Parts: sequence; structure tokens; C-alpha cells
Amino acid sequence: GLRVADLTVYFGDNLEVLRSLPTGTVDLIYIDPPFNTGKVQCRTSHAMIRDSNGDRTGFQGMRYRTVKLGSREYSDIFDDYLAFIEPRLREAHRVLKNNGSLFFHIDYREVHYCKVLLDLVFGRESFKNEIIWAYDYGARPKKSWPAKHDNILWYAKDPENYQFHLEECDRIPYMAPGLVGPEKAARGKTPTDTWWHTIVSPTGHEKTGYPTQKPRGIVDRIVKVHSRPGDLLLDFFAGSGTLGESCVALGRRCILVDNNPEALRVMERRFAQTAVDWRNWTPEVQSGAAMQGSLCT
Repeated sequence: GLRVADLTVYFGDNLEVLRSLPTGTVDLIYIDPPFNTGKVQCRTSHAMIRDSNGDRTGFQGMRYRTVKLGSREYSDIFDDYLAFIEPRLREAHRVLKNNGSLFFHIDYREVHYCKVLLDLVFGRESFKNEIIWAYDYGARPKKSWPAKHDNILWYAKDPENYQFHLEECDRIPYMAPGLVGPEKAARGKTPTDTWWHTIVSPTGHEKTGYPTQKPRGIVDRIVKVHSRPGDLLLDFFAGSGTLGESCVALGRRCILVDNNPEALRVMERRFAQTAVDWRNWTPEVQSGAAMQGSLCT
């Protein structure tokens, strides 16, 4: 029969959406936050001073003038990135059920900073695995080893009570099938913490055109092993909506959040065959609102 999942899509600030969600209601969170660029940044600080002839209008119509305090440049944005992500992780911890898990998808440049922050928010004892997603595609620099992996950090809210349904996991071929016999070779084995999986093919049917899209094979494995049909899942950096598509296919409910209009356009196309009614809805009109529908695969 047809499996049905409820999908809710929010366009807006994910921190506001997270704060609106009830405590202890989400079974599984998967997020793929934006990575730091490493580019030189420049920030200018300002102060607002009451002035009836000022250049800005504030609360209750009061006028203010803007005073420049100074500018600073810095070579990376680690501090700002962690300050941005921390309140969102604290809300993620709050909305998770006691047996829920968070999967944090990041790359090699920030993983060590993010792990320290996650240890503070969830507790070091809640760290279960660092999954390495390894692939082999793209440029191959000549002056360093090519970076061909992402890092996925798994934290269980309760390290003694979490969902882990290994029997639901897809199986992979043995690297040396001749050493294990024909029966085991035919059955395959369950993965380790290193997952070899190709990226989304630039010419494949899965490709949406969204630059940070992650493959269904990676997301499906997390969904199958760490949740049950009917569970509620959340991705508050939804991007192209891969988690939502996985939930639709696997019979889970899902909440997606993103503030990028292009992400919403991609999701609209991606879920065009579902029962979600995207008519009369644009990010400009329904900013911060939710679209809900019953989705059938």
C-alpha cells in the first residue's frame, strides 16, 4: 500500500521556528549547516543614539542617528559561526525526545570546533559516532591530498536510550568476498563508521541543481536506522529538501526549515508530485508561515 507522511515546510529564521516547536516532540534531527568559507571578512560596528533628526526610526516612532564605532577584519569566522549555531543546537536539544538523536553534517574545516560545541550542549557522553562519508569525485589538487570526505557527528540525547535499528540498514559488499564464503558474500555486510557513497550525480535523476544537495543513500541510511515509520524528523537547514524526500518515501513525518528563496523553489519543484498545495504561496507572501500536506509516495 501507499505510505503516507506529513511534511511541513517553513520559510524563515530557523531559530524562530525552533523556539515555536514543543519540547520533546522530535524523534530525529539531521542538519547540514552552511560551512565557513575561510574568506577574509570585515565587520563594522554601529551604535544608535536618540536624535529627533536622526536617520532611523525605532520603537514607537522614536528617531535615532547611526554612529560608526569602528571596523575590524579577521581571517575566518569561527567565533561568529559558533555564536550563530549554538542557540540553534540548544533548541535542537530541547525539541528532541529523550530517545532522539542529532546528526550534524559538516566538513573537515569546522568539525573539531563544532564537536567541542556539541559536547557542551549535549554532553560528551552523548557523542556516539563520527561517521566519515567518503567519496571520490571532483578536482585533485597537486600540492595536498584531495579532500574527499565529509564528517557526520551523531549525538544521542540520552546515551543509554536511543533508536538504533541495525536490522533496517542497507548492506554493502565485502571488499574481499572470497574470504567470507558465497553465502555471506551474497548477503553483504552492514557498514562501519566509514560510508563510501558517491556524491549526487551531476547528470543523475536525483540532481536538483541545489549546490549543497546530499545523496538520498546517505540520508536514507540515517532515517532507517535511527527512526521508525510515523516518527517526526526535522531539518532546519533544509536546502534542497533531501530529508523531506526521504521521509516521504520511508513513511516518516518531517519538518523542513530554510530562509533561502532558492531552496524553497527547489523544494517546490521536488515535491510537485505530492499533495502539498504550493499554489498562491511564495516566500515573499508567506514568510515564516508553514505549508502542510499529506504526502503519498
